[in-house]
Amino acid sequence: MTRETQAKPPRPDIRIVTEAQLRGVVSLDLETIDVIENGFRALAEGGVVMPPVLSMAIAAHHGEVDVKTAYVPGLDGFALKVSPGFFDNPQLGLPSLNGLMILLSAKTGLVQAVFLDNGYLTDLRTAAAGAVAARHLAPEVETAGVIGTGAQARLQMQAAHLVRPFKRCLVWGRDTEKAAACAADIAAMTGAEVEVMTEVAPLVAQSQLVVTTTPATTPLITAEMLHDGVHITAMGSDQAGKNEIAPEALAAADLYVCDRVSQCEALGELRAARVQGLMAQTPPELGQILTGDAQGRTEPHQITICDLTGTGVQDTAIACDVATRLGDAGTVISTAPDL
Repeated sequence: MTRETQAKPPRPDIRIVTEAQLRGVVSLDLETIDVIENGFRALAEGGVVMPPVLSMAIAAHHGEVDVKTAYVPGLDGFALKVSPGFFDNPQLGLPSLNGLMILLSAKTGLVQAVFLDNGYLTDLRTAAAGAVAARHLAPEVETAGVIGTGAQARLQMQAAHLVRPFKRCLVWGRDTEKAAACAADIAAMTGAEVEVMTEVAPLVAQSQLVVTTTPATTPLITAEMLHDGVHITAMGSDQAGKNEIAPEALAAADLYVCDRVSQCEALGELRAARVQGLMAQTPPELGQILTGDAQGRTEPHQITICDLTGTGVQDTAIACDVATRLGDAGTVISTAPDL
């Protein structure tokens, strides 16, 4: 057989999966939380390749776009995630957040699947990361508090309840009607008693676990609000300029933990603290707490803060996990050339 007539190996097909199909495959449960926890663990163990977040602001249209990715040793693929947020969209009858994930082979680089999830997988992996932080850093939780009233506020409380089953939840938002709707949804999700708060300080004072889920640029939690035994997970600050926790509060905590130090220095709460000359030492990462390479909470009375900016490892972890669950879901597209 001549070189010209040798058969070329067939190119693999690509599976296209919609948000509705993905919702039938994966949900926010303990299995998903464990998948994301394993991603953090892999990040601490070494070998992960995770470039800086590609972030672009489109100020003219009140929009921003983040692109994240990571190669994780031991996983068959890696995800390339595009996450746009255009915050005037609701005025047009469109959602603020959308996006997609592309899963590529870690061995060949060929595209294996496209997840048209409109941000659904990002929502799941972000909520699961909050649950990992609560599982390993929060004390026993009787009352949980959430600051913010969007989809992530609801999911963070749902995820936290899976690992720290609280009996009571407090909700604060700038819009009391939205806060009431969020409270009703959290009550339905968790079965907890849920109350809307009109001020942040009393919410923090009564909670053992507080999650912040806002795009705030002015701190909502100050050092004076901290109390013995509270754990705070801050996940709203993922762009330079955002800031939910006062720098003095970070400095006052007994333990401050990042998902990725380099990202928190550029995009998270650590950035604002460094601007004010605080938090000069390198903090531990959540994955290091999981592997035992850094110490987590050692006493119930300690004040702990976890800064989650969202990592490409989380996207690769959930995309690879979803790929194993798909079954017949989605539409297979042939990439073979037309002859």
